[in-house]
Amino acid sequence: MSRPRVIVSGMGVVSSIGGDVASFAEALRSGRSGVTRIAQPPVDIGALIENVDFAARLTPYPAHAAAARRLAGRAPFGAQAAIVAALEAWTQSGLQAGALAPEQIGLVVAGHNLTRAYQHAAHEVFARDPEYLSPRYALHYQDSDHLGLLSALIGVKGEGFICGAASASGAVGIIQASRLIRAGVVDACLAVGALVDLSPMEWQGFHNIGAMGGKRFRDAPQQACRPFDAAHEGFIYGQAAACLVLESQATAARRGAHALCEIAGGSIALHATASADPDADGAARAMTGALRDAGVAAHEIQYVNTHGTSSPLGDRTEIDALERVFGEAFPRVWLNSTKSLTGHTLTAAGALEAVATIVQMQGDFLHPNLNLVTPISARARFCGGEAIAAETRLAMSNSFGFGGINASVILRRGDHDV
Repeated sequence: MSRPRVIVSGMGVVSSIGGDVASFAEALRSGRSGVTRIAQPPVDIGALIENVDFAARLTPYPAHAAAARRLAGRAPFGAQAAIVAALEAWTQSGLQAGALAPEQIGLVVAGHNLTRAYQHAAHEVFARDPEYLSPRYALHYQDSDHLGLLSALIGVKGEGFICGAASASGAVGIIQASRLIRAGVVDACLAVGALVDLSPMEWQGFHNIGAMGGKRFRDAPQQACRPFDAAHEGFIYGQAAACLVLESQATAARRGAHALCEIAGGSIALHATASADPDADGAARAMTGALRDAGVAAHEIQYVNTHGTSSPLGDRTEIDALERVFGEAFPRVWLNSTKSLTGHTLTAAGALEAVATIVQMQGDFLHPNLNLVTPISARARFCGGEAIAAETRLAMSNSFGFGGINASVILRRGDHDV
């Protein structure tokens, strides 16, 4: 008996280069970077979301705007971003019309340690006057608050949970949401890549372990994020939230939904470490596992949205893993890194980059890999400084996280009613 197929029926994005999927897609095609100088030592470079006005961002969703303001008007910034991204995806999916019982809809929030900036600001108040700490703090500081806010707003009553996998969280969330649907636990599931709002302590911590870049490019910030370039020196932090609405093909067919994409397969693999170091074997096992789960061969993949953080060790390790997996086909597969435009959005990255992959597949283009002047591999087929025309039917999206967490997702183009 064949397993249920899983399609994507809705997508939503809030990012430094676009506040919705349409503007995000335009930025990808034009190669517009969100990386700028920011007032955050010790790095001073990042890709932050500007013009944060929660009420204004709710305008396109009149059916939910009042409830969203009531539930999350004073919630942490990251929770508000997740709500906006989820509402866009939910609206596009058409599920808000009541096509499914609430008990048949699930929710996976991908990310952890999401509210560090909120906690840091609250501690300053607490240190001065403990009694003035907001009563809502006990709820808002917990990552599970995202589950409560989103389920209350949209009316999700099926299975739900938080999944934390460092920078692989977004991809892990998509994989776990797909598994819920394939197992028949739910008919549809929202997979939310949540925004990580760093406090000054995280900024300093990443800087102290040498993970952050930008040191040589303080006067040219848009050149600081340079995946796979010989001058790469570390990741540039970016802010984003992204949401994908997944559902079984059978459910989508019954209601005449449009398939934006199919989640053909996915795999998660540890490489048994407690460090931040990447591992080519772990990355390769995640990729081969995803290919096996999707039932496709490596040579059938036309494009890989790489993890590509602009970290010297990470970039070299990913290229090594890709060469192992693709073998003779490696020079023929297109590669780029969405992080060259958005910065590294940490736990949201896998979800954001899945949306970026789907947008490119739908639009028959591949976005630029910015700042690639001296590629670290002469055999790799990197996208250059401008978008290229390309028809992609099968793509892979990679996400690797601290603590040895490797995840890969296979996406099959879906531009038809199911």
